[in-house]
Amino acid sequence: MEHPLLGLAGIIVIGIAAQWLSWRIRLPSIFLLLLAGFVAGAVTGWVDPDQLLGEALFPIVSLSVAIILFEGGLSLDIEELRKIGKVVRNLTSIGVVTTWVLATVLARLLLGFDWLLSILLGAILVVTGPTVIIPLLRQIRPTARLSSAIRWEGIVNDPIGAILAVLVFNFIVIGEAESGVVATAVGVLKASVAGGALGLAGAALVVVLLKRYWVPDFLQSPVTLAIVVVVFALSDLVMSESGLLAVTVMGSALASQNLVTVRHIVEFKENLRVLLISALFIILAARLPLQDPAYTDLGTLAFVAGLVLIVRPATVAVATWGTVLNWRERVFLGFMAPRGIVAAAVASIFSLELMEMGYPGADKLASVVFMVIIGTVALYGLGAGRVARWLDVAKPNPQGLLLLGAAAWVRAVADALQQEGVEVKLVDGNWKNVAQARQSGLDAHYMNILTEYAFEDLELDGIGRFLALTSNDEVNALATVHASEVFDRANVYQLPPESAEEGGKLADMPRHLQGRRLFDPAATCSEITRRFAQGATVKRTGLTEEFGFEDFLEHYREQALPLFVVNSNGAVTVLQAQGKVPVKRGQTLISLVFNSDGVPDTAEKE
Repeated sequence: MEHPLLGLAGIIVIGIAAQWLSWRIRLPSIFLLLLAGFVAGAVTGWVDPDQLLGEALFPIVSLSVAIILFEGGLSLDIEELRKIGKVVRNLTSIGVVTTWVLATVLARLLLGFDWLLSILLGAILVVTGPTVIIPLLRQIRPTARLSSAIRWEGIVNDPIGAILAVLVFNFIVIGEAESGVVATAVGVLKASVAGGALGLAGAALVVVLLKRYWVPDFLQSPVTLAIVVVVFALSDLVMSESGLLAVTVMGSALASQNLVTVRHIVEFKENLRVLLISALFIILAARLPLQDPAYTDLGTLAFVAGLVLIVRPATVAVATWGTVLNWRERVFLGFMAPRGIVAAAVASIFSLELMEMGYPGADKLASVVFMVIIGTVALYGLGAGRVARWLDVAKPNPQGLLLLGAAAWVRAVADALQQEGVEVKLVDGNWKNVAQARQSGLDAHYMNILTEYAFEDLELDGIGRFLALTSNDEVNALATVHASEVFDRANVYQLPPESAEEGGKLADMPRHLQGRRLFDPAATCSEITRRFAQGATVKRTGLTEEFGFEDFLEHYREQALPLFVVNSNGAVTVLQAQGKVPVKRGQTLISLVFNSDGVPDTAEKE
């Protein structure tokens, strides 16, 4: 493209368009990003990253990867290690070595690389792509500890793999065995010390700035971003690629501390991550040649198959032996190792530098890695859900409820459901509501549900339905659209809008972009809140032969609003504004009673 400005704009537009299309057709975004980048670069010639960015290309890529890993580190809470610490430790130590060794042997046997290039490729493929894994976990929703283990491995192994690759690359450049070994040992020590120390120092600086109010609210995210960039750059000056470890440590340290809230920083980084991932994959895929023997080479295809069928299962078998994971979870973990942006970026950088040195086989390195990315993303992205259901590590029919809103009446409803053994989580952007819910023993989370990756921060193991119960109709409608990406649309509900009958702000919104209407057409949030303020209470009524649902309705007439039905086996039915009420004897009815005078004592559950 002749005009650089149009080229840069094209990268952003193509990347975001691919993200949107992946959302529409529910395919892993990385797959479409790679395809779009390849078409924009090699096929049509619209985008030429080397011409557009010149020598700044790979520094920009490295810095962008650092920001992505920092955002990933913000999702790593040290508290999770109390449950899965041994699993994570083994996957990031024994697992790394096993993957490295086996991938190296496969590369030597199947790709024809010499031993040094094979070792370099094995180090690059240690990473497991958090930019791919996190969206997959959001769709699959495996058990909590399995989800945590996969997320920790994916994020922590990225800087480890990058550092190993740098050390191997330096070994190749030095070329002398003895000095190479010494340099490698020194490099490991420098990377660990520099990355860990600078990451903790960066996190401490952010905490001090926020706790002492030295930075205004509107500058907190930009200032944090600036500190991330400085930490990355300083660490990389000490040891190349150790900056990735530094920013990961910094993100995890901020996520694990409880001195200041970093929620607003997380939201900012989430939006930035989407933009960076979109642009990076377009840039890197656009650099691939139109024709490359690696695309159809049997050795490359066999290498990808070996990673999936031999390397990953063997790695997980060795690393998780004797841990808390059961055999089903271990098998699923052995079927989850897609590669992502870090592998692509590191392979592209080293391939170019080795080609300039005239190293044999270097021209094939990046192509092989991109084939691994495409193959693993396609396989795991399309098959992981089926495998999870087959192994029963993702609940096929979870009965728990995620409630958006934590007002007084919502807390009362949640408490009644919880007393019936139903798992309930509450989400609210009002800290006072969240604090009161937690004081009542409810699982409440303070967050903005409309952020791009809000559902990734919630452990949704056992949660199968989403109910929008806030007083803001627009927020409820937007939240149900967002929630439909995680839950089936049939399991997404919202309160009737305040002006539904007269025709208001939501009247022109297509019905398929809203959740299923809850409870009763007149059961708007303002009406329920008004009734609750006037003394209405949430009742749990056990339906018996002597007092069935018809008796309940006859007794209360217009003074009760049925909400949920809970079976003896814990199955929950959410009652809708329109439709037949499927209530039978032997079930428990949860309702909002506006006037509880005269209730038969035998009907109410204590």
